[in-house]
Formats: sequence, structure tokens, C-alpha cells
Amino acid sequence: MTTAVPVVDGAVPFEHLRIDLSNYDDVYVIGDVHGCPDALEELLATLELGDDDLGIFAGDLVRKGPDSRAVLERVESSPNLRSIRGNNEQKLLDGEKSLSSLESTHHRYLESLPHAISWDGALVVHGGVDPSRPLVGHSGEDVLTMRAPAGSGYDGPFWFDAYEGPPRVFFGHTVLDDPLETEWAVGLDTGCVYGGSLTAYDVRRERFVSVSTETHLSRSEEKIVSTASR
Repeated sequence: MTTAVPVVDGAVPFEHLRIDLSNYDDVYVIGDVHGCPDALEELLATLELGDDDLGIFAGDLVRKGPDSRAVLERVESSPNLRSIRGNNEQKLLDGEKSLSSLESTHHRYLESLPHAISWDGALVVHGGVDPSRPLVGHSGEDVLTMRAPAGSGYDGPFWFDAYEGPPRVFFGHTVLDDPLETEWAVGLDTGCVYGGSLTAYDVRRERFVSVSTETHLSRSEEKIVSTASR
């Protein structure tokens, strides 16, 4: 189980897990699964994770798809898979949303998820960061839901268009038509539950790995961000 620990160096005030990349061979950061176990299994089979590899999920393992329980149990039971907390995990913890398939053990796992995972030069959060503020000025809620600091959701402007690190930030939350890679931001929510794809970023080889997915929910084009001009 992933253990949420408070930052000890003062760099960020929210709970996060610090890892040492030298302990692993291949490392992948994976976008929002949203309760789609078939897509998850296909991606994991494609990645062929070994015992010394690590997969890190950018939150939103749950909700919207057909089987959130299966996704949670797959990730929790795998020693080489870890996840941070997404806004949909937080909605379950806050009682804003519920899933009848989940039991108290699943909620305890959700409670254990940190707001971030970091290593030298990189930070994995669900939503993002506000370019106008230092990391120390962010709360756990900020990094869970960040999308358009000065706008209104999908109306933009988006944080990743103005962000100039360090660290390099890996994120989900904002649905993209294709994966996003800039010098300082890597976007991984490619609409798995909406019939897009489930995407991982290969940290060692600096490349994306994606599998196509079934459509479980429809989504308007206005809420899918184009990466072509970024």
C-alpha cells in the first residue's frame, strides 16, 4: 500500500511520497483510469512491468467507468504500482459521491493516497500547479483540482501553458485529445473513459505509450483540450 508522508524539506506543504528513481529500472507515469479495468490491463500488458519497474498513477483511478473496485484492487495489490489521490478519490472520501461496490477497506486505501509523488526534478500531481505561486503556496486541494488558475475550468487559460518549472510536473485531470509534453509539463489524461486512450509516459526513454479504449461516457468537444498548438 502507498503510504502518504508529509514533506520534510519544506518544498511543498501537502502530503507526498518521495521516491528515489535509482531504485527502479523502468518508471512510468500513467493517466486517469476512471474505473476502466480492461484498458488498465491492456496498458500494463503492453508495458510489461518487471519486479524492479514502477508504475505511478496520476489519480482518478475511480468513477465514471464500469468497475472502479477492480481497478483499485489491481493497483493496491501490485507492489510495483502506486497512485496519488485525484479529485474523484477525494469526492468519495468527502461523501460528495459514492460507489456501492466499494467497502471500508477500499476507502482506507483511498485515505492512504498522497497528494503527490516526487523525485529529483519531477512532481506527479493530479491537477497541476499555479504558475504565479511557489509550490510552498499550494494546498492539497490546489494540486488536486488545478486547471485554469485565472479562468473557469475548460474556458482556460490553462496552468500548463504558462508554467515554467522546475520541477517538471506530470498531471492528469484535464482531458486532452493527445498526450502533452513540454519542457516543464507532461499531460496524461487522454480520455480513457470517453473512448480516447489510456496513456503512460516512459520516464527513462522519454516517450508515451498508449492503448485505445472503449467509450463508456460521452463528452463534449468543448471539454477536450487540443494539444496541437502547445
